Amino acid sequence: STLTGSRYASTHPPYSSWLDTLPHMNAIATARQIGATGIVLAPMAACATGIWAIAQATFLIQSGQCQQVLTGATEAAITPLTLTGFQKMGALAKTGAYPFDLHREGLVLGEGGAMLILESAESAKQRQAKVYGKILGFGLTTDAYHPNTPEPAGKSAIAAIKQCLERSHLTPKDIDYIHAHGTATQINDKTESKIIQYLFPQSVPVSSTKGATGHTIGASGALGVAFCLMALQQQILPPCVGLKQPEFDLNFVSKAHQTKVERVLCFSFGFGGQNAVIALEK
Repeated sequence: STLTGSRYASTHPPYSSWLDTLPHMNAIATARQIGATGIVLAPMAACATGIWAIAQATFLIQSGQCQQVLTGATEAAITPLTLTGFQKMGALAKTGAYPFDLHREGLVLGEGGAMLILESAESAKQRQAKVYGKILGFGLTTDAYHPNTPEPAGKSAIAAIKQCLERSHLTPKDIDYIHAHGTATQINDKTESKIIQYLFPQSVPVSSTKGATGHTIGASGALGVAFCLMALQQQILPPCVGLKQPEFDLNFVSKAHQTKVERVLCFSFGFGGQNAVIALEK
């Protein structure tokens, strides 16, 4: 907006730019665009936000508060403030993102998002909707350890995975693919690999798509779920782009390939020790 004398040239109120900084205003703007008058939520859990949002949407469906929910996450994180913050932490890569690689340098910021329509199986069947997958369960925990460093033993992350498997009535052997958080930072990839090795058979395929998309921060969990749904639909596992020399003894997906995929897990681990895990089924 521009000021002309004592009157704004724009029809927006003078405080609109301040209001636009509130975390839920993008969701409110979307509701206005599509005429949605139900509950609007904007959960914030750092890099775990996408899965947390999908979890909240699931609870709204299960509780009967909503019949359908538009859910997911978007983020445009490439700003001077964000870049400076990650640079000061020593987390930014110089040449590229190489998740789980011996020579990984750190993360590369990306921008993007993924939005999903969530509804009950009965509702989808009734309106003959195209179904991409089924949510089996969630695991949501917090480290209570450090603002930006994961708890070294991964206790709360392990608890989130176990919680998700238990609520989904699954065992580690039932999982056909794990979409890892895989930021390409030294600490995350080391901790996450230990967790996967501790809980799952060595044969389970693992990949992080952040080598292709960059780290989209709050949107990364929603993007991970989208990748998982496409894997279930197309029976193709997404590759761990940028991985050339694995540091860890896991069954990494080096190239996209077709295989039988019935049940998958998606991990998101965020600042503040936020851990989110979702189980999906074909």
